[in-house]
Amino acid sequence: MCGRYCITSAPAAIRALFRYREQPNFPARYNIAPTQPVPIVRMAEGERQFALVRWGLIPAWVKDPKGFTLLINARAESVNDKPAFRNAMKRRRCLFPADGFYEWKPHGGAKRPYLARPVASGPIAFAGLWETWTGPNGEEMETAAIVTTEANEEMAAVHHRAPVIVPPEQFDLWLDCKNVDEKTAAELLAPAPEGSMQVYEIPSAVNRVANDSPVLLEPYSADAAGPSAEKPKPVRKTQQPVNSGQGSLF
Repeated sequence: MCGRYCITSAPAAIRALFRYREQPNFPARYNIAPTQPVPIVRMAEGERQFALVRWGLIPAWVKDPKGFTLLINARAESVNDKPAFRNAMKRRRCLFPADGFYEWKPHGGAKRPYLARPVASGPIAFAGLWETWTGPNGEEMETAAIVTTEANEEMAAVHHRAPVIVPPEQFDLWLDCKNVDEKTAAELLAPAPEGSMQVYEIPSAVNRVANDSPVLLEPYSADAAGPSAEKPKPVRKTQQPVNSGQGSLF
C-alpha cells in the first residue's frame, strides 16, 4: 500500500514534467497523509489540468462519507472489478505528482520507516483515480486514490505493495479516458522497472504527520540517533493517523 508520500521538487519542475497550463506555486511537503488536500493531474476539455483533491476516494454512490471506509489505495489487479473504482477507471483516471513514498518494515517488535525514491532525480507520477461526491444539499467534494501493484525487487524487501509509477511516455494513455478504455489502461499498471528505485531506512520522525521537513529524507544513522536507536519504539497504527487535522497542502 501507500499511506504516506512526499512532493519535494520545485513547482516549475513538476509543471515541466506534467505539462499542465496552471502555474501553482507551492512549498515542498515531506509527509503527506490521507485526508489531506493533494495535487493531481487529470484531463479537462482535452487538456491536462492541475487540481487539488482530498486523498481518500469516495465513490459517487456513497450516501454518507462518515460511515464509509477511507479508500486511499486501489489494487491494480481488481481496479476494473471493484464497484468503488470501476467507474473512475473508465472515466476519471489521474496522476499524482510525487518524489517518493514511505513504507514501514517490521523489525522485531517494532516497525522501521523507509523511503522509496527514484534513482534518477526529479518528480515521478503515481497512477490514480478521482471521483466527485455530491452531498444531499448539493455540496461537492473531489477525492482520489493511488493505484498500487506488486512491488519490484528492491521495494519488496520492505513491503509487498507499491504505487504504480507511470512513465512520462505513458501519461497520455493513462489520462485519455475518452479514447483509451479501462482494459487497455489497466495494462499500464505494472511494477516499477528493477533498479529504478532506491530504498533506504529513514528517521522515525516520519511517524508523526506533524513532522514535515527535509530531515525525513535523510538516511537513518544509528550513531546520530543515539543508543536508543537499536530499540526503536513500535510504530502502532494510531501513530499514522488518517485524519491529522493538518492544514492545506499548499
